[in-house]
Amino acid sequence: MRLRLALAIAAALVLSGPGLAVDRGEAQHLGSFTWRGSQPWFGGFSAIEMTPDGMGMTVLSDRATILTARLRRDGDQIIGVEIDAVHKVRSSKNKVLKGRVGDSEGLAIGPDGVIYISFEGVARVARYARPDAPAVVLPRPDAFRHMARNGAFEGLAMDARGRLYTLPESSRAADGSIPVYRWDGRAWSTAFHLEQLGGFLPVAADFGPDGRFYVLERDTGAIGFRSRLRRWNVTAKGITGEEILFQSRLAAHDNLEGMSVWRDGQGRLRATMVSDDNFLMLQRTELVEYLLPD
Repeated sequence: MRLRLALAIAAALVLSGPGLAVDRGEAQHLGSFTWRGSQPWFGGFSAIEMTPDGMGMTVLSDRATILTARLRRDGDQIIGVEIDAVHKVRSSKNKVLKGRVGDSEGLAIGPDGVIYISFEGVARVARYARPDAPAVVLPRPDAFRHMARNGAFEGLAMDARGRLYTLPESSRAADGSIPVYRWDGRAWSTAFHLEQLGGFLPVAADFGPDGRFYVLERDTGAIGFRSRLRRWNVTAKGITGEEILFQSRLAAHDNLEGMSVWRDGQGRLRATMVSDDNFLMLQRTELVEYLLPD
């Protein structure tokens, strides 16, 4: 698997370039920044949450590391990253998570600063009062206990009412649709289902400042990755108004896995995404931004 990913990224580095980002959709590619670090924990970034001003971010690695950082910008372009703090994600017993139980993939931060993280290796969602605090694991219904080992919760989002939404990468309902689970503070329920289109799998989710539900999806091919961003209106009866905002060309970006939707100082909707380099030298950690239609 790692060799296949390495070959895919080698091809991506050759094939990507200006003007080759979007295959379809109305979103506009603003820019891509290669973020480099030499620390042993640097890499594997699978989730991102932007601050409202777009100048700060919280980033989660799939090896149980969470960090905060500030961005340097020149107009619409990211030109640098300055890391503020780094913490290891902990268990409910205040032990550093390792191995399969530490496969941390999704991130949501409440207005009170409380952090929620979804996990893939052992399907669950946990609450953290602070980045260095012990976990409080939310109840795990039967549906969570029977998911594919490498196909559980990559995406996690919080709506304006503080409810959490998570969805599995590859575990599916009986009809092949993607179940979206909602935590209302007391129990989990199935909020709605998304149609799976083509070979794309969901890897990140967010509620934008417009109140719509956004899902970032990825397709892995023999010579690179493709990414797609969809959004919906969420109503009491389910979802409506599906839109494909962008679908990238093959190898336009690295392995995008994290996504945060926010509104910039000009009132424009933006999506900031981060790539998971799988800790492979041939891959790169990218911060990629798109301007979204309202």
